[in-house]
Amino acid sequence: MTVELKVTSIDNNIFSFSGEASIPQAPPEFKSGFVGIIGRPNVGKSTLMNQLVGQKIAITSSVAQTTRNRLRGILTTPEAQLIFVDTPGIHKPHHQLGEVLVRNAKNAINAVDVVLFVVDGSVACGAGDRFIVDLLTRTETPVILGLNKIDQQPSNSQLIDDSYRAVAEAQNWPIVKFSAQTSDGLPELQELLIEGLETGPFYYPPDLVTDQPERFIMGELIREQILLLTREEVPHSVAIAIDRVDEAPTITRILATIHVERDSQKGILIGKGGSMLKAIGSEAREQIQKLIAGKVYLELFVKVQPKWRQSRMTLAELGYRVEE
Repeated sequence: MTVELKVTSIDNNIFSFSGEASIPQAPPEFKSGFVGIIGRPNVGKSTLMNQLVGQKIAITSSVAQTTRNRLRGILTTPEAQLIFVDTPGIHKPHHQLGEVLVRNAKNAINAVDVVLFVVDGSVACGAGDRFIVDLLTRTETPVILGLNKIDQQPSNSQLIDDSYRAVAEAQNWPIVKFSAQTSDGLPELQELLIEGLETGPFYYPPDLVTDQPERFIMGELIREQILLLTREEVPHSVAIAIDRVDEAPTITRILATIHVERDSQKGILIGKGGSMLKAIGSEAREQIQKLIAGKVYLELFVKVQPKWRQSRMTLAELGYRVEE
């Protein structure tokens, strides 16, 4: 099944650079550093990073555990450059892929300058949050507790707020409330994050918003549509490989393979008469068109690879490695 995509817009500054791009000298008192966004699955970490950097670079979905790779988003202001590290949600792993994702999230805690611990502020602090609190008490990295989804809080949210305030006060963590969906409270969050950074240089050109390669973003945008359109039928057993990108003056040809674990999942993704695969490609077009200039020909294939989430070798081939 193939889907032809026609593109009308582009922002060339969102992709990684080769080292030749200009990185200016930072002014006096300029701050910079890495901010690790940590939290349970589905608390809005990717939505938050997209809002902070001002562009969509991380996929979002109501399906938990959407994020798989440590994805860096870059926000540069006149006062600072913040490199956000969006991590997979910390949860109890059930397979090799889950173990890799959780280990990468835990590794990020000690590899950044500030940890932003994001919680779902529409519900009280739970066992999953307390598990992460225990992890964070073992690190010397400064922590900020962020209550997301305040737009979804019930009218009487005092008990919810108190449950998190007790955690913050016990650990002497600053606390901030915001909504990644509506942007309420994000200026205050940004100011608090900058206060937590040390003076430092530009790590990236000021107009860059992610260091991820174009192919990675393409694959993630295709995977996002699979998560949205198939819901619970396929979600975590799917991986995308961008096999080829051939650029010509008048057209860019993209070949991608969707990896699943079972024949039944392949059937779901293809759909009756190829209807689902066509829908996935059509919806992905609306996102990919912001990334690629000119006419695009996208060809999608579905491949069954049994138990790929359990195989270290296959995980590595698909780009899932433990990050130090």
